[in-house]
Amino acid sequence: MYVKLIAHTPEPDRVVAAAAKLCYSASSAVEIFDGLTTENCAKFLQILQKSGHMSPFEHANFTFAIDGISRVTSHQLVRHRMASFSQQSQRYVGMEENECILPPSLDKIEGAKVIFTKQIESAKEAYNKLVALGIPKEDARFVLPHGGLTRIVVTMNARELHHFFSLRICHRAQWEIQSLATAMLKEVKKVAPLLFSKAGPSCISKGKCEEARPCGKPIGPDEL
Repeated sequence: MYVKLIAHTPEPDRVVAAAAKLCYSASSAVEIFDGLTTENCAKFLQILQKSGHMSPFEHANFTFAIDGISRVTSHQLVRHRMASFSQQSQRYVGMEENECILPPSLDKIEGAKVIFTKQIESAKEAYNKLVALGIPKEDARFVLPHGGLTRIVVTMNARELHHFFSLRICHRAQWEIQSLATAMLKEVKKVAPLLFSKAGPSCISKGKCEEARPCGKPIGPDEL
């Protein structure tokens, strides 16, 4: 898996803080923005998150290039509808040599990996034969496994990212999208540490688990 933040709103911490402060000020957004210090931003953003006033977070956008995830995970990712997606097309891009993600659980049961890889190779062979016969790639792809690798570009605003992280970094999330969300959080923290200082599942953002069925293994700040 490869995750890289390729674009973002300049000075996202200050942009969000200025937008929020405008609601309570007679000054212009430019005057507020120019007068903000890191300390002022940190203090005000903490108040916003604690109060649940998250609409100003929508003014900061973040775009990620993501390679090497399975379509199992991309299908989960695109369910977050407050986002923009551009995904590698199996209709136009040949999948002759496409690799497949091997779930870690295969290593825990003897013989499981052999069964899994045999099925993957069979699907790949069928795909290549169908394409060679003249079947369009868009039809031959129907035999490909969900675990095949894909590439995708994703853009989300900071509010949706907080929501995404709250659901997908939780230990109850599926393992691959949990890894993806954690990698994305580490990327945005590099450019917007104040906006995402409390981002994560409820055990991080709220200090307590809000899942109906807690996992009993709260995530520690050092894991993020």
